[in-house]
Amino acid sequence: MYPMSLTEIADVVGGRLADVLDPDAQVTQPAVFDSREAAPGTLFIALGGQNSDGHAYAESAANKGAAATLVTRPVGVPAVVVDDVLAAFGRLARHLLDGPLHTVRTVAITGSAGKTSTKDFIAQVLPGSVVATPQSYNNQIGLPLTVTMATPDTDYLVLEMGARHIGDIRALTEIAPPAISVVTNVGTAHVGEFGGRDNIAQAKGEIVEALPPGGLAVLNADDDYVQHMSERTRGRVVTYGLAEEATIRAVDITVDGTGHASYTLTTPEGTARVDLQFVGDVQVHNSLAAAAVGREAGLGVEQIAARLSEALPRSRWRMETTTRADGVTVVNDAYNANPHSMRHALGALASMTRGHDQRSVAVLGQMNELGDDARAAHEEIGRYAVELGLEKIILVGEDEAEWMANGVRAAGGNAVQLPDRDAALGVLHSFLRPGDVVLVKASRGVQLQRLVDALLQLDPAGA
Repeated sequence: MYPMSLTEIADVVGGRLADVLDPDAQVTQPAVFDSREAAPGTLFIALGGQNSDGHAYAESAANKGAAATLVTRPVGVPAVVVDDVLAAFGRLARHLLDGPLHTVRTVAITGSAGKTSTKDFIAQVLPGSVVATPQSYNNQIGLPLTVTMATPDTDYLVLEMGARHIGDIRALTEIAPPAISVVTNVGTAHVGEFGGRDNIAQAKGEIVEALPPGGLAVLNADDDYVQHMSERTRGRVVTYGLAEEATIRAVDITVDGTGHASYTLTTPEGTARVDLQFVGDVQVHNSLAAAAVGREAGLGVEQIAARLSEALPRSRWRMETTTRADGVTVVNDAYNANPHSMRHALGALASMTRGHDQRSVAVLGQMNELGDDARAAHEEIGRYAVELGLEKIILVGEDEAEWMANGVRAAGGNAVQLPDRDAALGVLHSFLRPGDVVLVKASRGVQLQRLVDALLQLDPAGA
């Protein structure tokens, strides 16, 4: 973080100092909201929650060297006291971007699926010094935290922006105004919260409305909802996708037996071959969005293709692929799930085993926040799994798993429905053989990543 004294921070956020012996003491390191990550020079953000209150950990953060804590009440250690911690944290981030970090170009990314992988691609394609959203810190807590990771030497700030309501992204762009905005797609993630895809599109489009006249909107040409966002921005528009009218295109796409896609990148300036190291053909679109951003940064098509081909997944639990010592491959995509991402993950699983002497095993849990569409969406995923010809379908849970099972049966297939992770682990242990590929996917609340951890520990050849 750009160094700031406690007095300066208090002035910027509209707060007051409490229990501070040295008002000139400086915050020099990125902010943290986990006291275990506090270190000399950090600012600890005391967040309130249903199960814990960050104020209770202020002393622990101070003992680890935190310069101060951002709080709503004095806590007995150096603190900046404000009325609203999150609002104040946002004001601090905006001050940094308007002042000492004014030369940093912000790239903002949103969409119903693919935000994190697209962010990882963009961060590795852009030239110079790049700071990107860690993990999936894409809300009013994680976004300003990412801003505090930047320094005056940072060239690009790559920020995911998530939303559950109309207005959420607008609020994030007020903290970090974008120079480039990317929209991956409009699907049905959180449709239960939004009340329909039209509302999702309204919310996602706020990211291009925030662009200045000289900004750039990077839009998915293969998504009708996203295409129409071109009418909502003052910036220039570049499109990407498979459509012939897209500015940045992929042609001659192939997917190998490990699920990695290759294609010819086609731009107005020329073409080049790309060989992705991310799993799943959905990564073609995500990489094309990054290509459009790299082109805006002045890179040539050969440079872009080379950087895309070298890019590696950086975020956990998103098609994270591990092969056990006994030859069983486990694909962990358990961070989140919606109908759009579920179909792509299942398609990737099928492509990884098609034409090979390998069995495909899908372990699926519920997709959250789908509202009135939940039953139909789960049934459709069950049908789709059968259409792909997967060898074994294991469904974990109760109502949602039963709905997927209904879809499986309606398509003439068979599925094993199990109540919990432990039961699924037992079935997998007795069924798996060398060469099998296992996909594990569900919404994060199901915690199926714990099943992946158990599967990787339960490695007969590695014991």
